[in-house]
Amino acid sequence: MAKTKKAKKPVQPQTDDPKALRVVQQPTETQADALAHTSLRPTVQAALTLLDYNKAFGEMSMNTLVDDLGKQCELASKGDLGRSEALLIAQAHTLDAIFNNLARRAARNMGEYLNAAEIYMRLALKTQSQCRATLETLAAIKNPQPVAFVRQANIAHGPQQVNNGTPQDEPSRARETENQPNKLLEANDGNRLDTGATGKATRIDPPMATVGAIHRTEDIER
Repeated sequence: MAKTKKAKKPVQPQTDDPKALRVVQQPTETQADALAHTSLRPTVQAALTLLDYNKAFGEMSMNTLVDDLGKQCELASKGDLGRSEALLIAQAHTLDAIFNNLARRAARNMGEYLNAAEIYMRLALKTQSQCRATLETLAAIKNPQPVAFVRQANIAHGPQQVNNGTPQDEPSRARETENQPNKLLEANDGNRLDTGATGKATRIDPPMATVGAIHRTEDIER
């Protein structure tokens, strides 16, 4: 009698929660420590924010967001800023669209609702300023300014002043100042100047001669 084999049911793939985050726990740390270390990762925080703001896309994988953000961070750290430049130009276009929308709203309320027109116009100008700042940042990335090192004097609060001069110039100046008096005292290839012959010794306080009588004209009486 032939035995009939039962058909095996296909193994259903294990479905994971797309919002569940994969946490790697080291042998030397507890589960609470692993969660704390994971929460401090910038890519994890950014992925949580993207999930909140991108609900129009439906359910997204939390782990895929973290992995993609990690790849972009690695490229940026190596100097590849292509994604950053694309991000900035896309944001500039988005800000420009917001500016035009707010400006049109302000125009529609300008004649009758001045308060609403003022609010919309103020928000429009703020958005325009952010758009300009975004484009300036993009221009700075594409054309970085050269760094200039300016030599300057470091002046202290007291009577000191330190100049950033050339160190090798200082010893020569010191030797020149030190040898200057010696050059003044010497002449003719090292022959010292003659200070004169020795004078004779004299007695101290010689007796003074008597002063003679002073002859002067007498006053004539008038």
